[in-house]
Amino acid sequence: MTQNLLGAGVFLIQTFAGLYLILLLLRFLMQLSRVDYYNPICQAIVKVTDPPIKPLKKMLPTIRGVDVSTLFITLVVQLLAISLVMFLSGGYAFHPVYIAWSLVGLLSTIFKIYYFSLIIMVIASWVAPYSNHPAMALVNQLTEPVCSPARKLLPPMGGMDFSIILVFVAITLIDSYLIIRPLASMLGIPQGLILGL
Repeated sequence: MTQNLLGAGVFLIQTFAGLYLILLLLRFLMQLSRVDYYNPICQAIVKVTDPPIKPLKKMLPTIRGVDVSTLFITLVVQLLAISLVMFLSGGYAFHPVYIAWSLVGLLSTIFKIYYFSLIIMVIASWVAPYSNHPAMALVNQLTEPVCSPARKLLPPMGGMDFSIILVFVAITLIDSYLIIRPLASMLGIPQGLILGL
């Protein structure tokens, strides 16, 4: 019974921390991509993530378009989630390696956001190519900074945009083979501890 309660606690922490981390990272990526803040979905994300970030904005200003306060809060949330899960699982409440685990986890989540945004973009281009839904506008604006360099390498051919395939390949290489999975393995991150790993 105690094991079931611990499992339920770990599940709840991972679920709610994971969802909040996605919102925080979406906010960070929206600022980097300079998306339209009048989009109702963007406004909702900013409203939900504002309480912990607003007080820090005075101490940690934006540097060259990078919102340091959002990144800091995201790192703290990831670190707290890892610490709580490890503590409930019988590990240390805090260990310096958790900071490295958090950084790898955040990087992995960013790549997952881009990966699934691209999938949404591809499916929507088949199902509703001329949709002006706020979610589609957000996805298009969010992925544009990653897709535009690929379009320069591989311009549209016959009305088909194959540059997205290059972006998928790059994301998969970085995530699975070059950086994220090798780092997770090297640092000994337990499987399933962090969202996306």
